[in-house]
Amino acid sequence: MNEAVSLQGLVEMINGELVLMIPLDAISADLLESSRGTSEVHDAYLKIAIPCCLAGLLRFEKGDLVCVHNMDGQFNIQPVKQHPVN
Repeated sequence: MNEAVSLQGLVEMINGELVLMIPLDAISADLLESSRGTSEVHDAYLKIAIPCCLAGLLRFEKGDLVCVHNMDGQFNIQPVKQHPVN
């Protein structure tokens, strides 16, 4: 059975793209496995690109704190604190 892992990080803007960069040494093998297809290893980090459509839907912006986890064996990303709807 896979171990559920949860990590938090800040959304960054790199080359015009919203991304979450998580140090590889902070990631368990289970979280890394569940992120396949949505992430790539870049130097000593797991780089998770956040598509514009997802960022808009979940109201992510540069500098926001988000949580990634692998509950139920699936890779999930969600805001720690949601922006109010205008």
